[in-house]
Amino acid sequence: MGRTATVVRKTKETKIELTLNLDGSGKAAISTGIGFFDHMLEGFARHGLFDLSLQVEGDLHVDSHHTIEDTGIVLGQAIREALGDKKGICRYGDRILPMDEVLVIAAVDLCGRPYLSFDAEFTAERLGEMDTEMAREFFYAVSYSAMMNLHLKVMTPGNNHHMMEALFKAFAKALDEAVSYDPRIQDVLSTKGSL
Repeated sequence: MGRTATVVRKTKETKIELTLNLDGSGKAAISTGIGFFDHMLEGFARHGLFDLSLQVEGDLHVDSHHTIEDTGIVLGQAIREALGDKKGICRYGDRILPMDEVLVIAAVDLCGRPYLSFDAEFTAERLGEMDTEMAREFFYAVSYSAMMNLHLKVMTPGNNHHMMEALFKAFAKALDEAVSYDPRIQDVLSTKGSL
């Protein structure tokens, strides 16, 4: 079964149901109404080896903001819930990830303190139906809802599609490392005794 969580969020702007298995195999069933965002989340699931089921009904007649931000909130909540007491996990994860001409770094600390450092400049306003400025809003929502430190940086910029996809994949790989178990860690990886 693995470490799983199901989170439902209903507001006047969005209706979201998400199920996440941190110990999955990369299976994804995703429908947000924003094709490019679906593609990014499918890449996150596949490369993090997470099973992710996600159904979103959002106010896309307004714009993509609420749909993407609220999905980030729900995904962060699911990560936090699925982790439970965090005993035995590595806590930290990082990845330097290339995608053709683009190079991205991601670093995660599942410390219980939310923080986002996001350094990526897109030259295109949209990729498909996804506003590129929503990348930061998504990762901010994930980091704060999951109570994690998350650092994302495009080291070598290039094609906007490549940059966005590399960010999602690097985050997935870093998170996969952070949530993985180390048999040497008997409690939680903290001198305070809690995360």
